[in-house]
Amino acid sequence: MTQQLPQTPPAEPVLTGVRNFRDVGGLPTTDGRRVRHGRLYRSGHLAHATAEDAAFLGGLGLHTVFDFRNAADHKLDGLDVELPGVRNVSIPLSDPADGAEFWRMVRDGNMAELRSILADGKGTSRMVASYRAIILERTAEHSRVLHALAEDSVPALMHCAAGKDRAGLSIAVTLLAVGVGRETIEADYLKSNDAHRRYRIRRSDTSPAGMSPEVLELLNPLFGAQPDYLAAAFAAIDETWGGTDRYLADGLKLAPATRERLRERLLDES
Repeated sequence: MTQQLPQTPPAEPVLTGVRNFRDVGGLPTTDGRRVRHGRLYRSGHLAHATAEDAAFLGGLGLHTVFDFRNAADHKLDGLDVELPGVRNVSIPLSDPADGAEFWRMVRDGNMAELRSILADGKGTSRMVASYRAIILERTAEHSRVLHALAEDSVPALMHCAAGKDRAGLSIAVTLLAVGVGRETIEADYLKSNDAHRRYRIRRSDTSPAGMSPEVLELLNPLFGAQPDYLAAAFAAIDETWGGTDRYLADGLKLAPATRERLRERLLDES
């Protein structure tokens, strides 16, 4: 029998118009296996991908791109670039900072307006509540993603706008389903804070006053990945279903056979 050599993780590419791209391959499961490289990717949106970015992404052998953005995101950033031979699946999830008026104030609001919606922990509370809501209210969407992955949709790329919240939660749910531990999932999630990955803050006033330290501090809860956000999602799973296994079985309707097919598609051979 031919011996399987350990897979070498590919060098992380530098993409010009796509932020927060990474392969989640290599992450260990609690039973000693690892997520296979080249099977599951995550990123920010692909609307601003350059020709070189698109050529790289097109060379990954992707089957499916899952876009978790909504119509407002598409209006703001545009639709993804087309990748030949790749299926694009739109599954809108709630934006943690959803609401046209809210985003108008983030983009255009003066200091008083920003303080009114974000100061005194209001920004963080909004994000925590939204992570819980996505877990509790978007079981059908997450079920659809996992069933698609188990059937035929890998290699797959999951993205939202920044690749941090909606994609981050969908990646987390997928990793839970194949047996990756929560601390490992959190470590991958927090990589979205790396300077070269982080979604750029957009303000109409780019002057020193419009981008002052206080403004950036107020906006940080919206644009940063924080352990409390993911912890809130995990707490919602535990409080509602009593743990990961019942969440997957009862909440996401993932049968044992489907879960095993998912592991076969995404994990290295045991």
